[in-house]
Amino acid sequence: MTASLGGRELAADLRRRTAESAATLTAAGRPPRLAIVVATADESSAWYVRSIAKAAAAAGIVCDVVSPTPTEIHTVLSRLGADDDVHGIILQTPLPAGVDVGDLAPAIPPAKDVDGANPASLGRLAAGLPSFPPATAEAVLALLDHHGVPLSGRHAVVVGRSTVVGKPAAHLLLDRDATVTICHSRTSDLAAITRQADVLVAAVGRPGLITTEHVSPGTVVIDVGTNPTADGGLVGDVDPAVAETAGGLTPVPGGVGPVTTALLLQHTVRAAGGP
Repeated sequence: MTASLGGRELAADLRRRTAESAATLTAAGRPPRLAIVVATADESSAWYVRSIAKAAAAAGIVCDVVSPTPTEIHTVLSRLGADDDVHGIILQTPLPAGVDVGDLAPAIPPAKDVDGANPASLGRLAAGLPSFPPATAEAVLALLDHHGVPLSGRHAVVVGRSTVVGKPAAHLLLDRDATVTICHSRTSDLAAITRQADVLVAAVGRPGLITTEHVSPGTVVIDVGTNPTADGGLVGDVDPAVAETAGGLTPVPGGVGPVTTALLLQHTVRAAGGP
């Protein structure tokens, strides 16, 4: 039977350690503070922000949700960046129509960029310099480590080329001595490449893109997809039937998602001076 590579146990351990560090910082007069900038009324985004705020409160992290108008976003990010009492900043997407995240993310100082949105953070990651990687990409590696999946010398195939998951995940895998191939939805004969993978990361945002045709027996599959369904649920980028072939598969929900949230909080504590 395929192993279910769940993330809830790992997330709980990360949150516990983060709460201990946050308590130490608060006792020293430096309570960790996270600011989430939200400029739309998108309901799925609002649900995600509420979940982060709830988790932050449970970990002893102050969390401010700031809702600027589209024309105020850059000014707000600059103000938060200059505020010594704010240690982490997240610019929540999607953004309003006509507003480009590429124009705004550089306003987040890399030292406070706890979700790796600033292009400078990605550049530092690619160069092997200290930075906060996007939490979702880091969650991929954290789950592989938690479940004891070896990476050195293994072939990892990443399906997805976004700066949020695909590209940073590829860099993190390279840093662990994996041989990495990046594919995407327009790759010719995608299945021929993904079947070569020891570790397959699906991060395209297309429900059911990865099927049994794409996976060889024993491949470890990390499903990053979180695609909403008509009944309010979530499905991944991987067809559930892949579980019959894969050597391990992350569930959706309950896999990458909870680890991502826990890592965002851990990054905030680290930005505040914690371990």
